[in-house]
Amino acid sequence: MIWAKTLLWLLCLTPVARLVYKAFTGDLTANPIEFITLETGFWTLTLLMVSLAITPVRRITGYNKIIQFRRPIGLFAFFYATIHLSIYVGLDRFFDFSTIGEDILKRPYITVGFSAFLLLIPLAVTSTKGWIRRLGKRWILLHKLVYLSAALGVLHFYWKKSSKNDLREPLIFAGILAALLLFRVVNAMIKQRQKPPAKERKAAV
Repeated sequence: MIWAKTLLWLLCLTPVARLVYKAFTGDLTANPIEFITLETGFWTLTLLMVSLAITPVRRITGYNKIIQFRRPIGLFAFFYATIHLSIYVGLDRFFDFSTIGEDILKRPYITVGFSAFLLLIPLAVTSTKGWIRRLGKRWILLHKLVYLSAALGVLHFYWKKSSKNDLREPLIFAGILAALLLFRVVNAMIKQRQKPPAKERKAAV
């Protein structure tokens, strides 16, 4: 599966390679900072949705090997989120942390976007096999925060795009996230129904 992992890396790095190419060719539009910010935000959400879709695809298709791609895709989502925030901090606000603090406190779309990024940090840090082993079942509970982070990210994107009256992409992301959450809820209900009653479990023991 080395070829598949190589292809995955190439695909995930293509957006940033495209941005670098556009920077060198002077093709970052009349507002390059906003263009890069929107592009990296778009790919953060895209990769988050793809990582969340891995488990439903595995359960529907029965192709269990696909699960090995979930972690690198999730880490690439964090990679683009980090670039997204860095562009805002370094190029948009020139490391003026007092202004950044005011933005976080007073501008709702910045508040939810920053909160979404903070939630991704522990998920990225604990994505290694060592942390999975140390945390055990707590790791599963911790990584459910990815749904909250994705929801905040979609809301952040929605508010950002609403100022331009362009809600098509945010609504698509919202629909995808809603479908993924619905799948999780339905799957949990099915599993619960398949469990034998408590009396039967005791009798079996």
